[in-house]
This record gives sequence, structure tokens and C-alpha cells, in this order.
Amino acid sequence: MPETSSAPAASASRRCRLKICGLTDPDQAAAIAALGVEAIGVVAVPGSPRFLPMERRAPLYAAAHRQDADCLGVLVVADPSDTELATLRVGNGHQVVQLHGSESVERCRQLREALGPGMGLWKALRIRSPEDLDQCGAYAAAVDALLLDAWVPDQLGGTGHQIPLPWLEGLSPHAPWWLAGGIRPERVGAVLRAVTPFGLDASSGVESRPGYKDLDRVGWLLRELEAARGAVAP
Repeated sequence: MPETSSAPAASASRRCRLKICGLTDPDQAAAIAALGVEAIGVVAVPGSPRFLPMERRAPLYAAAHRQDADCLGVLVVADPSDTELATLRVGNGHQVVQLHGSESVERCRQLREALGPGMGLWKALRIRSPEDLDQCGAYAAAVDALLLDAWVPDQLGGTGHQIPLPWLEGLSPHAPWWLAGGIRPERVGAVLRAVTPFGLDASSGVESRPGYKDLDRVGWLLRELEAARGAVAP
């Protein structure tokens, strides 16, 4: 299983990871993997400005893995049907499936079984009130990791909207959790002084346009993350 499936969330937060999501270009994927990020994400949700057709996904993952074999390839989907399972399983270039739709806890369990032990499964939760965080415990028992993003009407992610950090103070869902929404170099230090996620997920905060990343901003984000890692090291 990917590293995220078994790492304790409390200790992992001191070594906060970075995922860059919404990639569409293999050369950019290779360059970003070479910088040392722990994961890259590809969006397989039609209608998203960062949507990447199936035939272009494996070459992008392969380009990243040639630079860093440990860089996780994440496939972002929403409410996948059983007819789509073949494209989600091992052998399509990715190591993690990230569910970003309205999947129930029971559906997550079904997909966990269907995908098998060789594929990581993460669930994104769109948070619009502190009470929404109450669902983390139930989902944490059904998947390998959670990703928390801000709720925006009619948009599943990549909006740049932020979850208020006070809502997340002391969060401990008994599974690794990633924080998305407004992750950009300018606020990494403030984020990690307030909360201790397993990882950060950046997309629009490091883009020149949807689907294309500004490599200078990615590098800046990594430097800010390294500085924050050092500041919270035991």
C-alpha cells in the first residue's frame, strides 16, 4: 500500500507532505516530481478545467515516476460507477484513487474491496461548517486517508477557497489527512503553525492557468514548507 495507508497521523504531521494536483502536462509532472513533492494528482472528472482524458494519464504518471519512483500518482474521480472500476485499478499508472464526489461511507468500503490491497483510496470531504468535520471518523475507517477541502457550490475542488483554520485545530480523525483549499506559498507558514495535517494539497495556488503550474511558485511553496517543517521539528 502507499505510505499514507499506515503512517500515524500525529507523527506524520511533523513531516508535512506536499501534493500538487490538477496536472495536465507530462513535462511539468516530471519537473514537479524532480523538485521532491510526495504526490501528483490528475483530475478525471469531466467538466473540470483540469480534466485529463484517460489516454493522456499514464504517460503523465510515467514521466513523474521516471524522475522519482516514490512520487505517488493520484487519480481524482467523483462518484465512479462499477463500470469504471477497470480504469481505477492497479495498472493504469496511478497508485491512489481519490474520491471527490458524494460517495457514502458504505460506497467507500465497496470501492476499497473492489480496488484491492494494491491501490490506495482517499476520500475528499468538502467542509462548509465545523459540524461537517464530525463525518471524518466514519470515513477514516473506510479509506486510507482523508482530504479536507472547502465547500463551494457546484464545484468539487481547485477553487482556492479555504477552510477556516480554527475549525481544524486539534483535529485527529485516526487517519492521515491532507488539507486542500488556498494552499499557496504565502500562507504555508501560517497554516502549519495553526494545524498539523499529514500533507498539503495545492492546485490553483501554484498555477499560471488551470492545469498548468508555475514551477517557480511550486519551488517557492516547497521552500516555505521545508522552513515550516524545520520550525515544528521536535
